[in-house]
Amino acid sequence: MGNPKAFLKIDRKEAGYRPIHERKTDFGEVEQTLNNEDRMLQASRCMDCGVPFCHWACPLGNKMPEYQDLLFKGKWKEAYEVLSETDDFPEFTGRVCPALCEKSCVLNISHQAITIRENEASVTERAFNEGWIVPNPPKKRSGKKVAVIGGGPAGLVAANRLNKLGHEVTVYERAPQIGGLLRFGIPNFKLNKNVIDRRLDLLQAEGIRFVTNTAVGKDISIKELEKTNDAVCITIGAGVARDMTVEGRDLKGVHLALDFLIQQNYLLTGLPLEDKSINAKGKRVLVIGGGDTGSDCVGTANRQGALEVTQIEILPKPPEGENPQTPWPNWPNVLKTSSSHEEGCIRRWSLTTKRFIGKNGQLTGVEIAEVEWNMDPATGRYLMIETGKTEILKADLVFLAMGFVYPEHEGLLAELAVTYDPRGNVSVDKLNESSVKGVFAAGDAVTGASLVVRAMASGRDMAAAVNDYLTK
Repeated sequence: MGNPKAFLKIDRKEAGYRPIHERKTDFGEVEQTLNNEDRMLQASRCMDCGVPFCHWACPLGNKMPEYQDLLFKGKWKEAYEVLSETDDFPEFTGRVCPALCEKSCVLNISHQAITIRENEASVTERAFNEGWIVPNPPKKRSGKKVAVIGGGPAGLVAANRLNKLGHEVTVYERAPQIGGLLRFGIPNFKLNKNVIDRRLDLLQAEGIRFVTNTAVGKDISIKELEKTNDAVCITIGAGVARDMTVEGRDLKGVHLALDFLIQQNYLLTGLPLEDKSINAKGKRVLVIGGGDTGSDCVGTANRQGALEVTQIEILPKPPEGENPQTPWPNWPNVLKTSSSHEEGCIRRWSLTTKRFIGKNGQLTGVEIAEVEWNMDPATGRYLMIETGKTEILKADLVFLAMGFVYPEHEGLLAELAVTYDPRGNVSVDKLNESSVKGVFAAGDAVTGASLVVRAMASGRDMAAAVNDYLTK
């Protein structure tokens, strides 16, 4: 800890976003960065706590105090080396992670947490720009082959780790490009796809083989992969979105959020699309669901030129700033305003959808109803009760952004006889190595939809289990 009093003298300083009038006209990354001197000053604020709650909260177990200290001292290369010990792809987490570490930072008690995520991104970009990150293929191969099904964050981390251990790894992806939701679910204004390509070039140079446009269970059987590989890893994510069955769901103009986001990413990448019908230009857009996916729809709709964007949430509006029900160091359930919300969005809470209204098969409006959430004293659970107040919102487009439940790969799941409960949780005993010899699973395919950083941690743990299986 180079400067034990820095946190008393230096306030938290964020890089912030590009001006709204500028960023709304393109899909470039919205977040800016501080200069190197400011980054080092921000890193100096870390107190190197005796109990580093930031380390405790991070699913990857990143060593925040250690690399903050190195960054403060100007040892950028050493800071990256410490960071990359636990985080395979800090250029991803430095952009899209919600920074669980910062919410548990001791300084967050006074809302002055260390800018850990931004520092992470800056350290990694400096490492790439200086040429410190170069291909480092294994010096010796084990003779073992591993197939990884799914090229998202969990699969890529597993492939990276297993390849470094000397195993021959092939990643199978049904989409035309590698990356999973990093590639096609997250908008470019949050994660430029060149960042993914840069890392993939390194992984290929280190010996990992990528096979795209190949759906396991359809184009190739998992049984074939089991015959030609010593282990098979399933990291197919949880791509089936939560839907609703209310009246009018089949009207033109009602779409799943991910279909909208995937289409936009395909267009920006120049990939062919069979259907380009989802366009928000000049339309009233309603986003149902208050999470990150909903926020991404807001930002994308605004960039396409939507007339008006409204986002509704069935849960009550969270408190601003402080919430005594989720005290530090837990993740705070407080109001979050994203860069997309700042760009233009009407936000409303405690509303449920009753029906979609249309004319000649085309959506024209949505009937919503106000709800209240009351605690059941017997169980302690909150129950939703409609108040009787209803309203009709004009809408030309609706995006359903209510989360995800389970994987889409029906052919693959049928081969493995995998089942999911209604909440999207996989029957893990069907997928772990003890039940299906040599077959492992990780990421959202096992846990249900979660964070990129948690999927990466899961992929890392699976890689260790696979290596143990192959070597012992």
